[in-house]
Amino acid sequence: MNLTNNLKAYIQDKTIKRFLKYVKVDSQSKENADSFPSRKEQIQFGEALVEELKTLGLGDIVHDKFGYIYAHIHPSEGYENIQSIGFIAHLDTSPSVSGKNVQPVIHKNYDGGIIKFEENEELELSPDDSPELNEYKSYDIITSKGDTLLGADDKAGIAEIITMCDVFNKFKELKHGPITICFFPDEELGKGTEHIDLSKLPEICYTIDGSKMGELEFECFDAWKLKINFKGLNVHPGYAKGLMINSIRIATQFLNELPENEIPRNTEKREGFYHLTNLIGNPEESNLTLLLRDFDIENNLKRFEYLNKLKELYELRYDGLKIDIKREHQYENMKNYLKNNSKVIDLAKQAILKADLELEIHSIRGGTDGAHLSAKGIPTPNIFTGGLLFHSKKEYIPTIALKKATEVILYLINLWAELK
Repeated sequence: MNLTNNLKAYIQDKTIKRFLKYVKVDSQSKENADSFPSRKEQIQFGEALVEELKTLGLGDIVHDKFGYIYAHIHPSEGYENIQSIGFIAHLDTSPSVSGKNVQPVIHKNYDGGIIKFEENEELELSPDDSPELNEYKSYDIITSKGDTLLGADDKAGIAEIITMCDVFNKFKELKHGPITICFFPDEELGKGTEHIDLSKLPEICYTIDGSKMGELEFECFDAWKLKINFKGLNVHPGYAKGLMINSIRIATQFLNELPENEIPRNTEKREGFYHLTNLIGNPEESNLTLLLRDFDIENNLKRFEYLNKLKELYELRYDGLKIDIKREHQYENMKNYLKNNSKVIDLAKQAILKADLELEIHSIRGGTDGAHLSAKGIPTPNIFTGGLLFHSKKEYIPTIALKKATEVILYLINLWAELK
């Protein structure tokens, strides 16, 4: 496949325009919601995308009651028997920071200094926050105005995938096999595959949900969520000697027993951690949510053992205290499922190199829908979108990355087609 300069310019123009439009749509997911998807805004965003896909000639479009979108690009003549592949992105943005009324700002010709935010004078973005900025001097950088996140996670992925559809619709001379695209709701809640129809996906997929330009990811955390309940006994504090079992005080003391060097603030690279996400309670009863993360499941099993020993110790120390630990396996390290699918990974590597990028193999300190899909039998590595500092008001994306990610998708499709 030859991507001419005119075609590359078309890709850049269309991808940036789509991205700037999509981030203005509020599709933030909501934790602890009773519905699926967690907010109707994701359905509404999906409806708009479906209309756009129709104009680009995609067929067999399904937008189901759960908010999933499935659509197909029919193969070029003579390429009907090529391996079908899928590209996936998620509709929602993180509930961690507001995604309402996002107003993207393009900082032209970034000079390597500090980026200021129009709606947040105290907020600054610099290479101290993200050393990768040093690689984008003279390029345009997109941020929010500083009062919301940007939404590159994963509206950049959606813009890149839909621009790929646009390219094949407009430039018929580019040959390809059968392609499926799928957009998920509620990925940020870890529920992206909860109602997925696997029969509508091909045998091989790629999530477009990674970060830095050039990154390819096929390893992620082994992830667990723990709900720990402390049942104590409340007594009038004036008459509590020898009787009161203050559950919330004990819960905080219990947390202080966790290793200080195994929390997110103090870990990096392949180091795992305990992460407290919620604590609520009173003297009578308290509940906390604890996330366990590691690349090696054996290390997480050791953490379970440590927590169970703490439970036994505290129940002995405070007669009458009851501690209940419930655990949920959220996702596995997808490397366990991808290690025997070298072609899926090798072609992605080649596509990144063909886009004149430096390949960076990165282990995700988190998870993707690809981890769930890989465990379900569909190998799904993760390709970069180009966004950085996700889930924060400092989130940004260089415009060159939007173009390059789309180029990588096109090259990857071509590499599969060349296996004809």
